[in-house]
Amino acid sequence: MKRASTTTNSDRRVKISNTTRKAYAKRDRALDAAADAPQMPPEYWSNAVIGKYYRPLKTQVSVRLDNEVLDWLKAQGGGHLTRINEILRERMARGS
Repeated sequence: MKRASTTTNSDRRVKISNTTRKAYAKRDRALDAAADAPQMPPEYWSNAVIGKYYRPLKTQVSVRLDNEVLDWLKAQGGGHLTRINEILRERMARGS
């Protein structure tokens, strides 16, 4: 069986909120000197990318869906297959 490709364009840039910037300004500055876990300023993370290296392997399957369900998924905008995967993953994480 051929191994699935793990490349995708789903990388998202980190957005640093004003709340995070305020919390950094109020931090305990004594922790800045910690060699094993220094506190990095928000600007350090401005070019960080979420999901750059993590790519779950996927398997192509065929699923029969009710027309109403498929219409609803497509009406939410592009990416209905991704949305199906997100719904299933959320349900899996709940353990039900």
